[in-house]
Amino acid sequence: MWVRAQVRGWQRRDGFDKMDLYTRGTLHCLVWMSIVAQVLLPLTRPVRASDAPVALIAGTVLLALAQGICSTPLVARGLESYLGNGTVDRRLAALGAALMLASIAGLLAIGAHTGPEKFPELPLALSAAILPFGTALVLIAPLWMSPVALTAVAVGAGGGAALAGGSGPFVLRTILGMAFTIGLIAVTVRISAWSLGVMSRLRDAQDVKTRLAVAEERLRFGRDMHDVLGRNLAVIALKSELAVELAQRGQPTAMDQMVEVQRIARTSQQEVRDVVRGYREVDLRTELLGARGVLRAAGMECSVQGDGGQLPVPVQSALGWAVREAATNVLRHGNPQRCAIRLETSPDGVRLVVENDGVTPDTAAVPGVSGGSGLHGLRERLASVGGSLEAGPAEGGLFRLTAAVPLPPPRTTAASAPEKV
Repeated sequence: MWVRAQVRGWQRRDGFDKMDLYTRGTLHCLVWMSIVAQVLLPLTRPVRASDAPVALIAGTVLLALAQGICSTPLVARGLESYLGNGTVDRRLAALGAALMLASIAGLLAIGAHTGPEKFPELPLALSAAILPFGTALVLIAPLWMSPVALTAVAVGAGGGAALAGGSGPFVLRTILGMAFTIGLIAVTVRISAWSLGVMSRLRDAQDVKTRLAVAEERLRFGRDMHDVLGRNLAVIALKSELAVELAQRGQPTAMDQMVEVQRIARTSQQEVRDVVRGYREVDLRTELLGARGVLRAAGMECSVQGDGGQLPVPVQSALGWAVREAATNVLRHGNPQRCAIRLETSPDGVRLVVENDGVTPDTAAVPGVSGGSGLHGLRERLASVGGSLEAGPAEGGLFRLTAAVPLPPPRTTAASAPEKV
C-alpha cells in the first residue's frame, strides 16, 4: 500500500517537480553513499588486524556520520543558493569543511597504523571523505574555485599518505583517485544543478506566459464589453432624452421611444451574456444595416455602399467592429447631420470609410475619437488580421475613419493551372 501511494504521488507530480525531486534525491544519495563507504572501509580486516586504537576507528566512523548529517542540509541550501532562492550559512559551510578535513586526518591516521600498502582501500576511503562537502562546495563556490580548493585538499591527502609510509605509486594512486572524484563531483553536480535551474526558469516563463494570457483575455473582455455596450448605451441615452422632451410636450410618442429603450436594453443584456460566454460573432452586413438604422433613428442622413458578403469571416468580424465603433463615435461626438459608409473591395484588400459632418474644432481631443480606448481596441482587432486604422478630421469639416484590411490571394484551382508538358 505504501509503495502504491508513493507511485501515485509521483504520477501526480508535474515535470518540474519530478526533475526537482530526482535531482535533490540524487545529490543526497551521492552524499550518503560516500558516508556508507567511509563507515565500512575503516572496519575492513586490515584495519581490525592492525594496532589501530578502537577509539581512533570509532572516532573516524563518528566523524563520517557527522559529516553526512552536516552535509545533508548544506547540499540542500547550496542548491537553493545556486538557484537564487537563498544563501548558505557560512558557519555551516565551515563546519562541513572542518569535518571533511578531520575525516581525512582520521583515515590517514588509521593508514599509518595499518601501513598504507596493507590498507589498499585507503584511496577509496579518502575519495569518499572528500565527496560530501565537495558536493556542497561545487554548488556554493564559483566554478573555478571548488576544483582548485578540492585539488589542494587531494594533494595534501597524498602528502599525508606519503608521511604515513606510502610508496610513490601508492601516493600517486591516492591523488589520482581523489582527483577523479573531484572531477566527477564538479561535472555531475554542476550539470544537475544547471539542468534544474533551466527547468526552473522554464517554469517561471510558463507562469509568466499564463499570467500574460489571463491579462490579454481580461483586456479582450473589457474591449468587447466596451464595443458591445458603447453604441447601445449611446442610443439609450439619446432616445431617453427624446422621450423626456416628447413627454414634456405631452406627445404620446414618448411611450414608443421608451418601449424602444426597453428593447435596446434587453438586446444589450443578451449581447453581454453572449460576450461572457464567448459565443458572439460580428456579421458585417448586420452591423452595416444596424448602423444605418441607428443613425437614421437619431435624425441623420446615412448612406451605406457595399455589404462585404463575400469577405472571409475574420475580415468581416474585424470590419463589423469598425462599423460599430464608428457609429458609436458619430452618435457621441459633434453635431452630425449626414454620415456616409463605404465599403471598397479590391483584389488586394478591402477598405471601410466612414465620414460624417458636424465636426467641432475640439472633436479631435475628445476621448474615443482620436485615441480613446474604443479606437485603441479597434486597432488591435484590425491588427489581428493584418489591417490598419486611420481616424481624424478631413477636408470640408468632415471626420473620416478608414479601416484597411489586406485580402489573401485567391487560390488557383487545378483546372485553371497550366498543364505540364
